[in-house]
Amino acid sequence: PAGTNYDPFFLFLSTKQHPTHHTMAPTNSLPGAALLAPSPAGTNYDMMYYLKGAAAGGICCSITHGALCPVDVVKTRVQLDPVKYNSGLIGGMRQVVAEEGAMALTTGLGATAFGYFVQGWFKFGGVEFFKIQAVSAMGEEKAWNNKTQIYLGAAAAAEFIADIFLCPLEAVRIRSVSDPEFCDGLVDGFGKMLKADGIGGFYSGFLPILAKQIPYTMAKFAVQGEAADAIYASMGSSPKDLSSSTNLGISLASGVIAGVAAAVISHPADTLLSKINKKGAGGDGPMMTRLANIAKEVGFVNLCTVGLLPRCVMIGTLTAGQFGIFDTVMSALGASKFHFHDPNESH
Repeated sequence: PAGTNYDPFFLFLSTKQHPTHHTMAPTNSLPGAALLAPSPAGTNYDMMYYLKGAAAGGICCSITHGALCPVDVVKTRVQLDPVKYNSGLIGGMRQVVAEEGAMALTTGLGATAFGYFVQGWFKFGGVEFFKIQAVSAMGEEKAWNNKTQIYLGAAAAAEFIADIFLCPLEAVRIRSVSDPEFCDGLVDGFGKMLKADGIGGFYSGFLPILAKQIPYTMAKFAVQGEAADAIYASMGSSPKDLSSSTNLGISLASGVIAGVAAAVISHPADTLLSKINKKGAGGDGPMMTRLANIAKEVGFVNLCTVGLLPRCVMIGTLTAGQFGIFDTVMSALGASKFHFHDPNESH
């Protein structure tokens, strides 16, 4: 929109290439004031904006994944041993509590909370960064017409970077859930896995996590963006015209839709990821051989369906919470979230 400041330090594709699409807002002479809130003349998409987006992303992912840790414990157990854990989500929780105590439902909580803070930092911060880069390179009108492709590309790029950092933490979490006696916390788990499997052990599930997380994140951001736009269009309004509580409600509703879609798309790879990190799974040999062995043993239908209902519940709730918390934290930090803008809309 007019008055939007795409900081040239970050937008290496200079806004001078597109003078008709962006009007640079005056830079506040007091840097501290610019960090606290957007400039009245427009929104500064500068270093501080990306840091706020990354922080909000880390906070929302850490809170939501941490809160749903008991669901994730049961989901992982169902995927690893569907014969034993065959009574659904609630039944699985009761079974775990009866056999191991209530604290078993918090297994892997430290790795989950820390791992997804790091992942959320790079994922949400990266999506904001790549979206704005694309608008700067393409111009607002072309970006508006290709916003779904921009969502998909930004999400894929951000998720790939985030997974490099998430994979070791996810490996420790899954190992601790599959074997509750394996470690006493995140640091202990890291030490034991490093000693037993070397650095490669932390990345044995890297390809499955990419296969799971990249389609999941692409679907999550693209579907949420399209769903939110459809809701705003049905109301004949834009985010700037509505109250913060109404915008929050739209974020939550579109987040549920996006979460279910993303869960279905990424579930087969999620099942493979859970199994590849179980000791001895898939036999010996290269990772792709082990993955092929696991897929053959489990079967395609089971890969797609076993544990899907608890995953839909988990991811639907989690995604709605993430977008709601992200918007809330961004607002609290004084940042105005980037939205695609139709330059032809009437004002």
